[in-house]
Formats: sequence, structure tokens, C-alpha cells
Amino acid sequence: MTAVPPPVEALPRSRTLLWIGACLAVLAFQVAVELFMGRTPICTCGVVKLFEPVVNSPGNSQHLADWYTPSHIIHGFLFYALTAWLFPRKPLAARLFVATLIEAGWELLENSPIIIERYRSATVSLNYVGDSVLNSAMDTVFMALGFLAAARLPVAVTIAIAVLFELFTGWLIRDNLTLNVLMLVWPMDAVKAWQGAL
Repeated sequence: MTAVPPPVEALPRSRTLLWIGACLAVLAFQVAVELFMGRTPICTCGVVKLFEPVVNSPGNSQHLADWYTPSHIIHGFLFYALTAWLFPRKPLAARLFVATLIEAGWELLENSPIIIERYRSATVSLNYVGDSVLNSAMDTVFMALGFLAAARLPVAVTIAIAVLFELFTGWLIRDNLTLNVLMLVWPMDAVKAWQGAL
């Protein structure tokens, strides 16, 4: 006589909860390391805004969201595609864990002195001081939201949203994910001049 297997839904749900817990642990680790690095918990202005609309202001990258939030949502789209390609048989929650690791790793690197100085020297972000811990944590949360959206939306819709985000922020603030990566990796004087004319 064979043992009765556990209910089909119980095992996936428990594993999903474990992966979600692992994602939250990564986020908590990111926050702890940034606090240890001396990053400010919230904006030094002493308030927390839902959205900071002014790019060239001390409040940029300090609040819950700003004009760079769409870039982090696009990170989620890209990480969904990457993990689907690398780990096609892994459950969605496990792939979200991988995406969270990548995003948290980037947030820690982005807020390190070497990358902050790179932004200040190679881009128009002359007064960039790095993210507040709150803003950095929310960047990771918005990546996760983008990842989960990509899991549910048709590919064409996900691509259309990403293109729309890039075009809109490129037009509005003369910066977006594409330009951000370009100027960080391979700065171009013409692009820097164009961005600085805003």
C-alpha cells in the first residue's frame, strides 16, 4: 500500500511562500547594508513624498518614487525575460528571487562611492549623492512589480509599455534607462550637452 501524496496545491504554495520570504530577506539585507554604508534612511528634508517631480532637485532619488521609477519597472520586465530564458522550468517565485538578488546587488553598487562619483563625473548628475535607503528599497519593490506585471501581460504589451516609458521620460527629463546605461558605461559629450540643456 502506497502513502497518500500531499495535496497538489499545498507544496507549491509553501514553496512560493518560502521564495517570497527569501525575496523579502534580500530586501531587508539591502536595507541593512545601505544603512551600514551610511546612506540616509529618508530624504534629509525630513519628509517622505509619494513622488518627487523635480529631477534636478535635492529630493530626487530620496522619496518613494521619482522619474527614474519607470526604469526600475523596466528592470523587472528585463529580469523576467532573462530568468525565463535562463531558468524556464523554475517557478515564477524562484525566478523573482533571482531578479531581486540582481536588483539588490545593483542598488548596493549604485550607492557605493565609486558609482556615485562615476555619475557625478560622466553624466549631468553633478549633484548626485546617491539614493536614500527608502528610495533604494522602493526601486527594488518597483522592479518586483515590473517583473510580476511582465509575468501576466502579453509580451507585446510589456514591450509597448517599456518603449512608452523610455520615450516619455526621455522627452520629459532627457534621461531614461537607455541613456542612463549609455552615459554610465560610454559617456558621450553630445548626449551630456543635450541633457544639460534641459
